[in-house]
Amino acid sequence: MTVCRRGVLPVVFGVALSACSQLAPPGSASTARTSPDAPGTAPAVEVREHVSGRFIALVGLKAQHAPRYLDIPGTNFYCLRSFVDRKTGETAHQLYVSDSYDGVERNWNAARDGAGGALVFIPISGDKITCDGGCSYVEEFAANIPENELRAYPQGLAVTFTDRAGDEKRIAVSAAQVAAQLTALDAQQKVAPSPAASAEPPLAAVHQP
Repeated sequence: MTVCRRGVLPVVFGVALSACSQLAPPGSASTARTSPDAPGTAPAVEVREHVSGRFIALVGLKAQHAPRYLDIPGTNFYCLRSFVDRKTGETAHQLYVSDSYDGVERNWNAARDGAGGALVFIPISGDKITCDGGCSYVEEFAANIPENELRAYPQGLAVTFTDRAGDEKRIAVSAAQVAAQLTALDAQQKVAPSPAASAEPPLAAVHQP
């Protein structure tokens, strides 16, 4: 349903990596889950490896921001995603959204946090599904979430996205989603070097245009 034409990792890394095709597929040998799907446990966070072997993506629990489009699984959902650089220990976090709809193309282009502060908006992909009897579209986009903000709101947080026409979509990330993401991140950081320990310059500096 969703076609990933281009992917952009959070800008702190300063490198373009595909959000879809360059991550190992779910269920492959290089993926794992940080916790079991059992009653009373935190929601599992999927660990996926970039094909380069350098980056680890922690893909959090998915939730619906709208009913599934045409009742198709894997549509109209959102989740937290964290990225860890195995060499430097750098991390970046985003709220990822997949949005399928009918009508006029929305072109989501901005995001802000619960206090109204601007967040870095990341356009990932936009595709026309069909125009038979009216047009329908699917867009993938995200907002960078600073780690200090993620840790400051264990009770959950909200991000509001705005489209070209000024219409808004408010995404509420639950406390369970935040807790699961931070648990997975802390576990991953125990096996990754800290930025200070790395002899390499930060990726953001290396890849400045």
